[in-house]
Amino acid sequence: MPSNTYSRPLDGQVRLMTKVARMYHERGIRQAEIAEALNISQAKVSRLLKRAVTVGIVRTTVTVAPGVYAETEELLEERFGLAEAVVVDVDPEADAAETIAALGAGAAAYLEATLSGTDRIGVSSWSQTLLAVVERMRPFAARGASEVVQLLGGSGAPEAQGHSHRLLGDLARIIGAEAVYVQAPGIVASPQIRDSLLTDPAMQEISRRWRELTMTIMGIGNIEPSDVLASSGNAFTAEERTELLRDGAVGDICHRTYRLDGSPVQGEFDERIIAIPLDDLRRIPRRLGVAGGAHKVDAIRGSLAGGWVNALVTDLRTAQTLLEN
Repeated sequence: MPSNTYSRPLDGQVRLMTKVARMYHERGIRQAEIAEALNISQAKVSRLLKRAVTVGIVRTTVTVAPGVYAETEELLEERFGLAEAVVVDVDPEADAAETIAALGAGAAAYLEATLSGTDRIGVSSWSQTLLAVVERMRPFAARGASEVVQLLGGSGAPEAQGHSHRLLGDLARIIGAEAVYVQAPGIVASPQIRDSLLTDPAMQEISRRWRELTMTIMGIGNIEPSDVLASSGNAFTAEERTELLRDGAVGDICHRTYRLDGSPVQGEFDERIIAIPLDDLRRIPRRLGVAGGAHKVDAIRGSLAGGWVNALVTDLRTAQTLLEN
């Protein structure tokens, strides 16, 4: 004879468990009301509900909403050791502007759901993608962070500097935080000028704030600069980019360049940058990178390999490409 799921001595308990489970899960009756209706204690109702899960009377299923790629996100987290991955839907025929808009919307939703009022946030200065994030955020009802600090020099050509200041200022206003600007360019002419600027009391204060950050929000760039970065006066020259590529550079975060294995490209270029030091960056608990598109795959992969970021917002096709190789 086929065996029953539950042995006969338990039939009474099984019946009661089933009744309690249906009352609670299907009819929405509170545990105290169930206890009163069935003349049993509320503690027993709680035990019966837990037991109903254990023996399989109640089974939990999760229905994934359209546009949510939970399995892909979990695979990214496991593969690259990420604390969190967010994968957004982008039309396969989308152009660069549409991809940036989708990434901006996904990152905005993530930040709105996860920021706490005590965060101290560092923000990269010249990212078109991050500006798209800020444009899609709604004002917080309660403070989302105590301060937002530029991670690299935000001064540049007047026609482009507004981008850097708008990015930081709008984010600070939306989340109710203090805006802290780096009143210096991102790249200077020589290591000596960089060193001199870093001894200024204002830059010493910025360096202190960098060491106290709890989170960063950063664009992930490849070696070719975006239009806004190129027009800012804070991009490497064509000759410098050629040299960086010859040294294996595939991407940059806050002007710190790195190879596909995540190792930093260090040298004279690195000594001319006014930006958060790599050691300080890696000590920050939550390091969010926002990037996508086929042209960013190697830059994203290098940032993951080197621990430059430990949380990622990207698009579905980019996520699939990262998982394929």
